[in-house]
Amino acid sequence: MIASFGQSDPGLIRPHNEDSFVIVPEADLLAVADGMGGAAAGEVASRIFIETASMRSSGSRCQSGCQSEQETLLRDIFRSANENILNHTRANPHCRGMGCTAELIIFTGQGYILGHVGDSRTYLLRAGHLKQLTRDHSLVQDQLDQGLIKPDEVRKHPFKHVILRAVGIEERLALDVVRGKTLPGDLFLLCTDGLTDMIDDSLIKEILLLPLTLAQKGNKLIESAKAAGGRDNITVVLGEIT
Repeated sequence: MIASFGQSDPGLIRPHNEDSFVIVPEADLLAVADGMGGAAAGEVASRIFIETASMRSSGSRCQSGCQSEQETLLRDIFRSANENILNHTRANPHCRGMGCTAELIIFTGQGYILGHVGDSRTYLLRAGHLKQLTRDHSLVQDQLDQGLIKPDEVRKHPFKHVILRAVGIEERLALDVVRGKTLPGDLFLLCTDGLTDMIDDSLIKEILLLPLTLAQKGNKLIESAKAAGGRDNITVVLGEIT
C-alpha cells in the first residue's frame, strides 16, 4: 500500500505558480512538473505534462512482476507529454520556448520505476538515511561533476537555473530512468527546485524524520522553504510504503 500527500505553493516572490503535481492512487503513480518559459507558458507546459500522466495512467494499476509494462507506461507518458507540449507550441507561437522539468514514479509490486528530466528531484528516505535518486540536468551540476566548481558554490552560482534537459523542447527527449526495490517504511519525496534551492538536504532529512503525518511533513517542508526566502514556487509530493 502507498500512502501519499501532495501540496504546491507559489512561494513569496513569484506572481503565479508554474508548478503542477498529480497523485493517481489507482495507478500507484506520483508526479511533479516545474514549468519554464515565462508568462503563462511554463504553467501550461507543466499542466500538459501532469494531464498527460493522469490520462495515460488511468486504470493501469499493476500487480507484482509487471515492471516492464509499467516502464513502457512511464516512457509513453514522457513521450506523449513531450509531443503534446511541442504541438501546443506549434499552434501557439507566443509559447515558443516553454517546457517543464518532470519527476514521475510508479510503484510496481515490490519495486518502483522513476522517470526524471531537469532539475526537480526525487529522494528516498530509508532506515534514517536520505538518498537523492536523481541527478540534476543542469549546467551547474555538470560543472560540479567536472570539478570546475566546489559544492559550496552551487547554491549561489549565477547560472544555477540553467537546465540542460526539459520536456517539450526537443523532438527527441533524453529521459533518465531509475529502478529499485521498495521496503516497508520507505518514504519518497518528489519536489521542484523551489524546495531544494531554499533548504539543504540535512534539513529535508530532519523534517522527514519527524514523528508527523505525511501532510504535516509536506507542509513543514514548504513552510521551511518560505522561511528561507521562498523565491520560487514550491511543490512537494510524498509517497510512503506502508
